[in-house]
Amino acid sequence: MDNVLKFPNGFLWGTATSSYQVEGGIDNCDWSKDFPAGIACDHYNRYEEDFDLLKKLNQNAYRFSIEWSRIEPKEGKFDEKEIEHYRRVILALRERGIEPFVGLWHWTNPLWIRDKGGWESNKISYYFSRYAEKVVSSLKDDVKFWITINEPEIYGANSYIKGIWPPHKKSIFSFISVINNLIRAHQETYKIIKGIQPDAQVGIATNNAYYEAYGDPISRLVKNIAEHLDHFYILNKIRDYQEFIGLNYYFHNRIKRFKFNQNENKVVSDVGWEIYPEGIYHVLNNLKKYKKPIYITENGLADKQDRLRKNFIKDHLIWIHKATEEGINVKGYFHWSLMDNLEWHRGFEPEFGLIGIDYKTLERKPRPSAYYYAEICKNNFLEI
Repeated sequence: MDNVLKFPNGFLWGTATSSYQVEGGIDNCDWSKDFPAGIACDHYNRYEEDFDLLKKLNQNAYRFSIEWSRIEPKEGKFDEKEIEHYRRVILALRERGIEPFVGLWHWTNPLWIRDKGGWESNKISYYFSRYAEKVVSSLKDDVKFWITINEPEIYGANSYIKGIWPPHKKSIFSFISVINNLIRAHQETYKIIKGIQPDAQVGIATNNAYYEAYGDPISRLVKNIAEHLDHFYILNKIRDYQEFIGLNYYFHNRIKRFKFNQNENKVVSDVGWEIYPEGIYHVLNNLKKYKKPIYITENGLADKQDRLRKNFIKDHLIWIHKATEEGINVKGYFHWSLMDNLEWHRGFEPEFGLIGIDYKTLERKPRPSAYYYAEICKNNFLEI
């Protein structure tokens, strides 16, 4: 049928979360004081209920992160009870036929890491890879996919250039040091994981905007420089240290000479981000040169009224499908997010979830878009 877009066999359909944003009860990390999550969604205690919803919504994969400050609350002291908790989380997914994609770091650091200089420390890659070694050694039997680090470029920019995230610094020198330490930590951790679990699939999740230049030469030059620094610098450094690329896509950035974000903004989300589905196709084309499988590890929007989310999903999947038809090896799609959560410095106001959360009662309520996405997950095709 002409109006059906079939996705490759074995395509993974899921959603994504991160520990600090949904779990609750994390009070010993560097975010806890400035941006307290409190009980959040209480996903830490309600994960079985949430995974029942995942199953009901026909998803066959789930991306989540392990909280470093739970696993290693004090330097070199690992909490076996917390490791066992995450083992139960993983087994609960496996029992429901859901493939776990396990993240090792999603922006939060134990307080003792903060006190040692955080990601500026010249020993951070050692500390991080030691933590990763403990986690992977403990959980390897039930995990195939590991994501080492989430969006290094976003973390670096917000924490060390804009200064809006912990540790609230504004220093280009710190930023450069942190980015290179994140790269080194990924490389070291990759080698450790492959030593423990040779058949593991290991990747990183990067946030790639679609940079688009106006037609003049200066705009094109600025676009190429921005694209290299924001995307390709990191990916080139880790080219030989990954089985797959995790792509997080949210942003379109039109460049007119030296001015960024010269977008038309015809449709925007609740937080003012332009919705530009075509961009994901161009970003996927940019990643083709790495010759690695690609998983869309995040793609979503803040949409409290659920007015835009159905079309957002449909339109992005149309462009993803076009990429697969042209030979780009996209193997899965994780919508951001499974449920409403703490949107970092923006608090709980933005609602990114397929499932709405009543923060007074913690009731979970799937939105209409969740059932729309569930049909796509069930059928492995998109009707247009």
